Amino acid sequence: MNNLKEKKGFICDMDGVIYHGNRLLPGAKDFVEWLYKEDKKFLFLTNSSVRTQKQLQNKLQLMGLDVDESHYYTSALATAKFLSCQHPNCSAYVIGDSGLFDALYNAGITITDTEPDYVIVGETDNYNYERICHAVRHVQKGAKLIGTNSDLTGPTETGIVPACRALMAPIEATTGKTAYYIGKPNPLMMRTGLQMLGVHSEDAAIIGDRMDTDIIAGIESGLDSILVLSAVTSRVSMELYPYRPSLILNGVGDILKLASI
Repeated sequence: MNNLKEKKGFICDMDGVIYHGNRLLPGAKDFVEWLYKEDKKFLFLTNSSVRTQKQLQNKLQLMGLDVDESHYYTSALATAKFLSCQHPNCSAYVIGDSGLFDALYNAGITITDTEPDYVIVGETDNYNYERICHAVRHVQKGAKLIGTNSDLTGPTETGIVPACRALMAPIEATTGKTAYYIGKPNPLMMRTGLQMLGVHSEDAAIIGDRMDTDIIAGIESGLDSILVLSAVTSRVSMELYPYRPSLILNGVGDILKLASI
């Protein structure tokens, strides 16, 4: 990948790439400063639906990174955009957190427990048996099932935890319905990211820590893909997949070293 420093745009995952829980990862601050210094267009594209853009901005500020709110795009926002295009002014029963509720509300989607058009599931700590039963009942009555992302697990400072697809599993198993997942590697989210950057896929690269979302999303969308080994993927687990990233690095800080060559 000799043209790394010539890339005009970068789509970058967050958790496991820029930070781990509430800890900034080595080289992340220098990488973001390099993006600004070189006038690169960049977007933090996260499959997490938990936080709003403002909350993500505040999270990074607390860790010493000041990045404008316009540089964030989440699976919650992508889900809201998808539904507002498919079924304007629809209604939904939602299992999720503030980022998802905020995105749906701003898109004009009514959140209800009465005959919703959709059941939408995202990551949340507020997850229990009663909510699962409500979701199952609505799907059995005809509500369409949507997942904000297809991640099975997510990294935290204390270890791996269940993510959206794991939370969706009992609803799918009970109803026999398969959810439609919006986030990476769905091309819908990737195309929106490129549109927000205003660059062609040939001139952009995606940076991520997961082979099954970030790297495959880059490959299928025509972007060069950079795998960082700072979270869930190792050189050993990478070999389980039938595809390979364009570049493998220990962390985002290594990009500066390559860009200076």
